[in-house]
Amino acid sequence: MVFYFKARPDAGDYTIFMGLDKFENEELIKYGFPEDVWFHVDKMSSAHVYLRLHKGQGFDDINEGVLEDCAQLVKANSIQGNKVNNVDVVYTPWSNLKKTASMDVGQVGFHNSKMVRTIRVEKRVNDIINRLNKTKVERTPDLRAEREAVNAAERAERKQHLREKKKREDIERLEKERQADMRSYKGLMVTDKMTSNKDIASSNKSIQELEDDFM
Repeated sequence: MVFYFKARPDAGDYTIFMGLDKFENEELIKYGFPEDVWFHVDKMSSAHVYLRLHKGQGFDDINEGVLEDCAQLVKANSIQGNKVNNVDVVYTPWSNLKKTASMDVGQVGFHNSKMVRTIRVEKRVNDIINRLNKTKVERTPDLRAEREAVNAAERAERKQHLREKKKREDIERLEKERQADMRSYKGLMVTDKMTSNKDIASSNKSIQELEDDFM
């Protein structure tokens, strides 16, 4: 089971989601999207919350309001973190999550610690949590199929770009060849270099004249 929420509408159309338990978290870790940003309470047990950005956005582009929504949701879904003030929430791109065979189910590390950001949550804001819960939708998605569908769409898009690139290159090549042929043809048609049949006749002796010279 995965829970989906809508971030504050004034910031744009953003989806926030989290797994029911550590097993769903494991699937989310495995089949995340490049646009996903992972959130977790620092040094405490909590839900794994994800924000799906729009294509082309980086995790440093997150709107402050959306960032607050994610941080509040993480805090509210931490048994320990929900009881105390001044909680640190860490977040990082999904691609920076590191999973090794020795880690427990749902446990993750980071490839690059410099890609991890921290936000301080002073206290729980019920207005934010209540607003998010009103948008809550429960689904049991096939995360693997969703990821494979995205991969297939990306491959098709790359192929289309390659076809378009080859078409442009072919058009440019044909145009260059046409221009080269035109320059070559114009060179052949220069008057000073042209020779008429009359010129050829006047510059060459007839067979009879050659025979006379020989005699």
